[in-house]
Amino acid sequence: MNYGNLIFIALRALNNNKLRSFLTMLGIIIGVASVISMLAIGEGSKLAIEEQIKELGSNMIVVTPTNALVGGIRQNGVLVQTLKYDDYQSIVAEVPHVDKCSPYVQKSGQAIYGPNNSPTTIYGINEEYMDIRRLRVARGEMFTDQDMKSSAKVCVVGQTIVDNLFKNGEDPLGQIIRFDNIPFRIVGVLAAKGYNAMGRDQDDIIVAPFTTIQKRLLAIDYLQGIYVSAVDEKHTEKIIWEITGVLRQTHKISSVQEDDFNVRSLEEMSAVLTMATALLTVLLATIGGISLLVGGIGIMNIMYVSVTERTREIGLRMSIGAKGRHILFQFLIEAIMISVTGGIIGVCLGIGAAVAIRTTLEWPVYVQLYSVVISFLVCSATGIFFGWYPAKKAAKLNPIDAIRYE
Repeated sequence: MNYGNLIFIALRALNNNKLRSFLTMLGIIIGVASVISMLAIGEGSKLAIEEQIKELGSNMIVVTPTNALVGGIRQNGVLVQTLKYDDYQSIVAEVPHVDKCSPYVQKSGQAIYGPNNSPTTIYGINEEYMDIRRLRVARGEMFTDQDMKSSAKVCVVGQTIVDNLFKNGEDPLGQIIRFDNIPFRIVGVLAAKGYNAMGRDQDDIIVAPFTTIQKRLLAIDYLQGIYVSAVDEKHTEKIIWEITGVLRQTHKISSVQEDDFNVRSLEEMSAVLTMATALLTVLLATIGGISLLVGGIGIMNIMYVSVTERTREIGLRMSIGAKGRHILFQFLIEAIMISVTGGIIGVCLGIGAAVAIRTTLEWPVYVQLYSVVISFLVCSATGIFFGWYPAKKAAKLNPIDAIRYE
């Protein structure tokens, strides 16, 4: 069997129907490009989340109120006033291996300076929150314990707030801004961190003493959360268990009652987010796979048409000595060449699309080698699978009936 001659005949047949061959390839091209780009987006999101968690520190623990049952009615977790300042003090005093601990409250609103304003969120914290979240004051200074004791109206702002409020280049240090009609004096500016992996501007932030936010903005005496960092990651699980025990005791929760708080580590949150991202990746890959399947069906369809159109040619070739296997391999080679060529173009297009998405939209995108290899192998297998049946049909044609075919 002269395979070189069969390849030449297949190439000539494809060349005689350039437009049809390209349109057949298009399904494979779109399918392969979709799979690669979709997997790149999913994998990039997963890696970005892991990097963000790593940056924050997997030893961080967050305590929040939860929607416990009260009188048989499940309460809204946001409205439950179960976390108090005494809980924060109990954690600091009774839980060993705690490195840093900070109360936490927040309020969204408009920061105003002169004619300029910026929608943002102000966070009420203590100075240890800065170490927990790895924030740093670049200019000025952090507010002090005395500021927290006196509920001083001072704050430290992020670079985005500076850019939005001080557009004429004024020095923000010492300036008075207003938040919900409450004046705050800026004592420091945070070091710029840019956008995180989820697209959130980490510099769009104002921090102030938690007592100030509690009393002057929210008019509450409870906490919306408590941030804790462990001395070492290996103590995280133990600290979670100890915090749970301390808070159950201070809240007088019996053994048959549900907790009215929630204690979670960043590692647990990371696992949940990673699982969600993995499901998203599978969904995106499935969409691309469907496109690849449609492309394969297109190959089968066009090969059927080709067999029908070239029935007399097949009959003539068989009458001068071509065997059924020759005809089989000829049409199979055509199908494989369509799928492989489409796969190569699709791989290039998929990688190009991933790069374009990362450049233009600034999304986290990561093209993995396995996605390229698998996509190419699948498209090749698609050509063989969907091209086999039409090729087999051509090989089984009766030469006499084929020559007489009109």
